[in-house]
Amino acid sequence: MAYTVSPSPAAPVGSQYCVCKVELSICGQNLLDRDVTSKSDPFCVLFMEVNGKWVELDRTETAVNNLNPAFAKKFIIDYHFEEVQKLKFALFDQDKSSTQLYEHDFLGEFSCTLGTIVSSKKITRTLLLGNGKPAGKGMITIAAQELSDNRVITLSMAGRKLDKKDLFGKSDPFLEFYKPGDDGKWMLVHRTEVIKYTLDPVWKPFTVPLVSLCDGDMEKLIKVVCYDYDSDGGHDFIGEFQTSVARLCEAQDASPLELECINPKKQKKKKNYKNSGIIIVKSCKITRDFSFLDYILGGCQLMFTVGIDFTASNGNPQEPSSLHYINPLGTNEYLSAIWAVGQIIQDYDSDKMFPALGFGAQLPPDWKVSHEFAINFNPRNPFCSGVEGIVQAYSACLPHIRFYGPTNFSPIINHVARFAAQATQQETASQYFILLIITDGVISDMDETRHAVVQASKLPMSIIIVGVGNADFAAMEFLDGDSRVLHSHTGEEAVRDIVQFVPFRNFRNVPKETLAKAVLAELPQQVVQYFKHQNLPPINSEPA
Repeated sequence: MAYTVSPSPAAPVGSQYCVCKVELSICGQNLLDRDVTSKSDPFCVLFMEVNGKWVELDRTETAVNNLNPAFAKKFIIDYHFEEVQKLKFALFDQDKSSTQLYEHDFLGEFSCTLGTIVSSKKITRTLLLGNGKPAGKGMITIAAQELSDNRVITLSMAGRKLDKKDLFGKSDPFLEFYKPGDDGKWMLVHRTEVIKYTLDPVWKPFTVPLVSLCDGDMEKLIKVVCYDYDSDGGHDFIGEFQTSVARLCEAQDASPLELECINPKKQKKKKNYKNSGIIIVKSCKITRDFSFLDYILGGCQLMFTVGIDFTASNGNPQEPSSLHYINPLGTNEYLSAIWAVGQIIQDYDSDKMFPALGFGAQLPPDWKVSHEFAINFNPRNPFCSGVEGIVQAYSACLPHIRFYGPTNFSPIINHVARFAAQATQQETASQYFILLIITDGVISDMDETRHAVVQASKLPMSIIIVGVGNADFAAMEFLDGDSRVLHSHTGEEAVRDIVQFVPFRNFRNVPKETLAKAVLAELPQQVVQYFKHQNLPPINSEPA
């Protein structure tokens, strides 16, 4: 979605690939009727593009005598945000029992990326024949759903009057939580910390995924065991009990749940045995731990802006030695970076209109230096249509500007930050801004840039910096807070790490997809981290 400034003033957080499973539900409408005496018997086949070839992943059941099928069989796919995952859905009319597709009549197909489907949650598109023409009035509807139980349980536990196990002192108690495994044996799920020298421990609250604790089944029995810690590993058994998450959920802040801790051997031996202490559930809360895909399926749009370095150190774009020289293949490192990042992100923006800005050049007609100009020379409408539009505007502007300097990042960072600040006024998880800066060298306005990044870390925005050429990029590594927290020149800390830097030279001789994976690896967790920090759930989320 494009964004524009409204009249109201704008108010001035280790790499982990996003992999989860997506379930796709398929329906067909008004399919071609290929059978003479009855209606078609359609089935759908899913293909994925692998190394330039379509590979079949799965197929649905056959819907007998039905031109408007809703297939019960779902397609389940691993979702990778940082990859372009091209899919093709082909429908056939089953004529024989053969598994060979050429034996069946073709009813039409539709191709798109998985990113397109998840960013819309549900799409309906025209089916096409092999010649690219519509397959009659045939349509396909594809709906996406994340296949994961994102509920987490937070427990606050304590003990009272636990058995004394140490000869010269009290016990050092800790708890272990178990669930039944597939083999019928108890499987360890969580262990609390040890509380030293007490029979009345209070453990720190802890959070575990509900799937881990009870496979998502609130009624399933779980076992809690209490031990006295020994440094030699021979921990003494205090007692145990079995319960369920449904029972634990009865605990409220005002009325804790008390459960007897039982030692079965003592219970058998002693007639007057009561228990080996009480385990108290002080509170039990179940919430949802939302993922990146939850936010995208909830309608969050990724707003993409490109900032391009046109400083003199890049060299004359007419000469092959220049980093802006467009080679006979029609590309250079700047264009490669734009394509690598843009082709992923454009799937997550509904109108695919992207602002493209330049910095460090003198502009006609008065040849003043600008650090924030629209490369289409239209400051009122700096938007380019799709990644192709950015590439066209870039190529067209090169002959009309003079490369100059210095290399100032802060104006473009502050430009995008103004829009991100405006988006926060909606108080919903609806927009997240991504600024791609492509540069050849050392930052001239380091203090101002550090300040701009620290301020932007409070906003729904991330910055990707791709360094082209062979310059010293130590300053860029400094901005990328993977190893240390970034501070502004005034000493203010960044709220979270929002900068990802990669040198293009590390990716010159590898497949172009590798660059996209490297620069976008941290983005999903940055999006989630921001919205969680603001306590903003996905727009269309269900309560836990």
